[in-house]
Amino acid sequence: MTRRLHIHREGKRFLIVIAFLVFVINVVVYLLSPHWAFAVVLVLSAALLCFITFFFRNPVRVMEVDDPNFIISPCDGKVVVIEPVEEADHFHGKRLQVSIFMSPFNVHANWYPIEGTILRSEHQSGRHMGAWLPKSSTENERSLVVIETPSKAQVMVRQIAGAMARRVVTYAKVGGMSHRNEHLGFIKFGSRVDMYLPLDTDIYVDYGDSVRGNETVIGKLREHDKEDGPASSVS
Repeated sequence: MTRRLHIHREGKRFLIVIAFLVFVINVVVYLLSPHWAFAVVLVLSAALLCFITFFFRNPVRVMEVDDPNFIISPCDGKVVVIEPVEEADHFHGKRLQVSIFMSPFNVHANWYPIEGTILRSEHQSGRHMGAWLPKSSTENERSLVVIETPSKAQVMVRQIAGAMARRVVTYAKVGGMSHRNEHLGFIKFGSRVDMYLPLDTDIYVDYGDSVRGNETVIGKLREHDKEDGPASSVS
């Protein structure tokens, strides 16, 4: 795998606008205020621009996977949930939920966790409570993407806006394909990503673990014989 650093496309226009506003503010303060005030504003402006550049960083990560059943982390962050739950938006039954919380200091690009066909992709309006709260999965602004693997297992990825996040961006299109090393989307300023997996998925991470998007192996879907039915079946 390789690592290079770029600014994500979701941040380029935003960064240009902020830089222009900061420039105008600094010129006005320089012309109308004491030198000490200009120095303070200049330092704060530099800090703001550095933070925005840092937040929208887009490390290029290339993950080579030799087994299509491996599930790769869709984002950077900390694992805050690993448990079976009743999923009501798509599966209407029990699934294994794995949730990753992203702080404002994590990379906020989201990658596809597995390859397959995109069966569903939609945006759902909602609140903006703290993304670490359990209710955020069903009450916050969020997106929903369902991927069907070649073995007919279905994996759902839910991008969730947090208290600071005000925009969830999803690139997935119904009928399209999800590919390794490609972005699923981006969430701006603090958020969370949930995955809903078959109950018999082998999980390789623990609660509280730090993970890296498109690098950390979260788990592996089990292979099922044809007589056992598709791996996406839910009990």
